[in-house]
Amino acid sequence: MSTVPTIKLNDGASIPQLGFGVFQIDPDDTANAVETALDIGYRHIDTAEMYQNEAGVGQGIRDAGVDRADVFVTSKLNNGFHEPDDARRAFDETLAKLQFDYVDLFLIHWPLPTLYDGDYVSTWRTLTEFVEDGRARSIGVSNFQPEHLDRIVSETGVVPTVNQIELHPYFTNEAAREASHRHGVLVESWSPIAQGGILDDEVIGKVAAAHGRTPSQVTLRWHVERGDIVFPKSMHRDRMEENFALFDFELTADEVAAISALDRGEAGRTGPNPDTFAYLPS
Repeated sequence: MSTVPTIKLNDGASIPQLGFGVFQIDPDDTANAVETALDIGYRHIDTAEMYQNEAGVGQGIRDAGVDRADVFVTSKLNNGFHEPDDARRAFDETLAKLQFDYVDLFLIHWPLPTLYDGDYVSTWRTLTEFVEDGRARSIGVSNFQPEHLDRIVSETGVVPTVNQIELHPYFTNEAAREASHRHGVLVESWSPIAQGGILDDEVIGKVAAAHGRTPSQVTLRWHVERGDIVFPKSMHRDRMEENFALFDFELTADEVAAISALDRGEAGRTGPNPDTFAYLPS
């Protein structure tokens, strides 16, 4: 079994560099998917309130018979609950659905700068309460642009541990990545293979052939070699196993550079732009 390295967060906690994501996994299928991932060896699960499958994550961990302390669990605040009192209630509900006393990491899912009078700072202050009372071991953000990061750090003095952003070879999101690093914030990648868009790329295909690996493995390894945290999603055990097998090969510096050069800038983005995204679940 591959050994997944851990990385130190800026608050002293450690996070596995590879995890298993449950975005768009049906709530009825989540427990089985998580149990399978844990059986393969994953020890980092990434969920969110908006995914509506937190209960399945908790159940999958219990079904797997893995000690809760051995699994790093992340969830994220629903966009509809940025007001402080709403955020407190939503966090209580996250713990209730998971049936946990704590989460390892809790994130603001989106900054929503065009909503809530542009105030995501009070939301961030509210998350600090969950660390103070021990119910969140670490806190961070997701989809925060450089100016969003600068603002919360400047106004609260509290630096997020991670910034989870869209990041893949066609959209390397360098401005957000560099701003995160400037603050000592680790970068987590969502949509790490561009929703499958990179699987037929000629450059990645050549690198994969040179290593006897799949394009997905090579791309995930590219993320790892750049020092980022990644958590691919799959419902199929063979693909979960494939995604887990990243730590018995390495890319050359030239290969990493060639994959990075595939960046298309804003044209490569597959998801919403955080500067304008204003989705509130009904």
